[in-house]
Order: sequence, then structure tokens, then C-alpha cells
Amino acid sequence: MERILIVDDNEVMRFTLTELLEESGFECNAVGDGIAALEEVKNNFYDLVILDLRLPGMNGLEILRKVKLSNKTLPVIMLTAFGEITTAVEAIKQGAHDFITKPFDNEAIIISIRKALEMKYLSQEVNILRKKLDENYRHGNVIGKSEAMQKVFEQVNLVAPTNLSVLIEGESGTGKEVIACMIHSAGDRKHKHFIAVDCGAIPESLIESELFGHEKGAFTDAKNAKEGKFELANEGTIFLDEITNLSEANQIKLLRVLQERKVTRLGAKKSISLDIRIIAATNIKLADAVNSKRFRQDLYYRLNEFVLELPPLRERKEDISLFVEHFINDSNKELNRNVKGVSVKVMDKLMSHSWNGNVRELRNIIRRSVLMSKAEIIDSIDIPDDIRFLSQETAKTTSISEIKDEIEKDIILKAIQDANGSKILAAKNLNMNERTFYRKIKNLGIN
Repeated sequence: MERILIVDDNEVMRFTLTELLEESGFECNAVGDGIAALEEVKNNFYDLVILDLRLPGMNGLEILRKVKLSNKTLPVIMLTAFGEITTAVEAIKQGAHDFITKPFDNEAIIISIRKALEMKYLSQEVNILRKKLDENYRHGNVIGKSEAMQKVFEQVNLVAPTNLSVLIEGESGTGKEVIACMIHSAGDRKHKHFIAVDCGAIPESLIESELFGHEKGAFTDAKNAKEGKFELANEGTIFLDEITNLSEANQIKLLRVLQERKVTRLGAKKSISLDIRIIAATNIKLADAVNSKRFRQDLYYRLNEFVLELPPLRERKEDISLFVEHFINDSNKELNRNVKGVSVKVMDKLMSHSWNGNVRELRNIIRRSVLMSKAEIIDSIDIPDDIRFLSQETAKTTSISEIKDEIEKDIILKAIQDANGSKILAAKNLNMNERTFYRKIKNLGIN
């Protein structure tokens, strides 16, 4: 039985509503002021609140705001006199489900209550389904419902509990470090350090010191002793990204560390024993680098105990919608925005783009679009030109005139939106006479 809180300063109204709702199968409690109402909502469970707009001490809008702050999913129906329609509409904007004018029709208020409760239950079901989808398609910080990514997740679950060295191969931006961290977090070393090293970002002259450490005075600028990345990761996991950037000399030193499970700092006489897991990554096929003599074969076999291949985003487009939702949520928090999603047109363009930069490129585009968007739904005008017009699949067949028409159409649609649907005002804002404006609307097929 659903519980309903009635808030009205008129004792007769409280009695009338209580009797009506109890006859309709609801359990009711009634109070006469805002303070009592807020105490009830705070201390007791209710499925719905019926709230009078005019109350002594604290008006209905103020109570509504406080109720929604404490429980944003609790439906509220406002009771209002005939002359208070404008205020009632404001209540709807602030989160009320509906407003009923006094004197009310008994059937109308029961219908409104049942609709509000139905919407509440549907919303709860949607949240449950979203949570289940999240559990099925999200593994830590990694998202994917495509068959290719489900296979990757299976392989991660298989190799994570072992101590095998893992080689991750995939294009730039596919999330190799995220997968490496996922393997670490799912293994026995999850409470130890995960140290990531970008072998392509460290100058050749410093890489040995960065990886293996040095003693004081080992070289000119070595004013203090320093632990290397291998020491820092001891008992945990070291992730060597873009490993093909290592010189042959440093490949030999790395091979020795992997063979002996010991590391010697530059300038030191004693070695330090290591208990460490190795995960390496490359944006090319490491076997190809071996065949072209760019990478040592013996080191390749040390790293190649288990291989994970990450598919590029263009080969798992089923995942794009999941990433879009995820990146919008992250960007809203980061940028203090309230974007709800993207238009169908934008999603179509995102699905057809080639994504040479993979997930990283998609994330950057969504962040920029969330920042630029003036509405709750990201439209074509908010996304970069290369996505709007020149996705790889369509670039060769798109003429200059088609691109010009598309740009014009987006500008006009945006102007109409900014003018709240007024075409006359939109034309004025674009410094265009009305006849030209309406002709362009017709030629561009704008409804």
C-alpha cells in the first residue's frame, strides 16, 4: 500500500483528501505546515506528497525545493487556487509532477496520483536496468558491449590471477594502460603499486636511470640517490608503454632484469631482488618489430607469455554509445554542465567517423562538445567540423556545395533554436531579410 503525505493548512481539506485517498486504497498522513512536512519527509518513508501552494510561514515552492533536495525522486503534486496558475507552472519547473486546482475533481486527483506513482516506478525500473547494463558492459574503468571487447574482458579475467608477463598490442588511444591497470587490479598484487612508464616520453639519456635508479654521484647531476621504477613497483606491477622505443642497449639491460629478477642502480655494486609483474604495450605488432630487427627476439619471448590485442574503436562501434554516455557524465562533473545526451544526427555522425585517435579522440570531442553546447542535447553545431562533415567514409563523395548547405542548415537551425522557435527573430539575428531566410529554409528542407 502506497503512503501519501498531505500538506495543507485547511483542516477540512486535510480530512477530505485523507478520506478520499484511503477509500482509493492509499495510506495517508496529513500535516498543516511546512516544518512538519519536512520533518515527516526526513524521518518517514512516503511514496508521494500532496502539497498546498499557500501555507503559513513557509510557502509551497520553498517546501518543494527542500523536499526535492532531500529526496529528488519523491513525486510532489501541488494544490493551487485558480488564480495561482503562474506559480503552479513555476512549481512544475522546479520538479513538481503536476498541479491540481481547487476545488478539484476527485477522479482527476486520483488519476494524477496514479500517473505520478507509475512514472516513479518506471524510473526505478530504468535505473535497475541501467545498473545491470553497467555491470554487464563496464569492467572497472573499461567499457564495452561489443563481441571484441567481451573477448578482451574474458582474457583479462583469465590472465589476471597469474604472474604471466602480458603484452598488450593496440593502436594509440585504445586504452592499453587502462587494460593494464585492470589486470593489476584483478590480480593478487592489487594492493601493491602499479607503476606506469611511457618509454617514448623519456629521453634516451635518462631512461636507464628512470627504470633502474641511480646512486649519489653515479653521473654529473646525480646529487642524491634515486629509486628506479622497477624498485618502486617491487611486489606490484610495472607497465612499460610503447616498449619499442627502447634502444637496443636498454633492451639488453631490461632483458637481464627480467632473466635475473634483480635490478642494479647506476653506480651501485649490489643488486636488489625483484618480485614484480611485467606488462608491456606497443601500438604496433611487436613480432613485426622483431622481424625488422628493431626489437630483440629474446626480449620479445620474455614479454610474450600472454598477448592481448585491443581492437580499434572503428571495429567495435557498438561501444560508441556507451562511451558517449560515460564521457558526457564525466564531462558534466568536470565542467559543471548538465548535458543529457546527443541528438540522433550527432550519434549518426559519431558512428560513421573513422576514429583514427580511437577512444582518446572520442573522449576529447565529447568533452569539447559538452563545454560548447548551450542546450541539454548536443547538436551538430557543437561538434568539430571534421566530425560534422568529413568522416573518412564520406569525405571522398561530399561536394563543396553539400558541405556549404550542411553548414548553412546547422546555422539556421541553431538560430531558430536560440530564438525560441521564432523564424522572424532568427532571421533578424542572422542579419538576413525574411524572404531570403524563408527561401533558404525551403531549399534546405528545414521543417
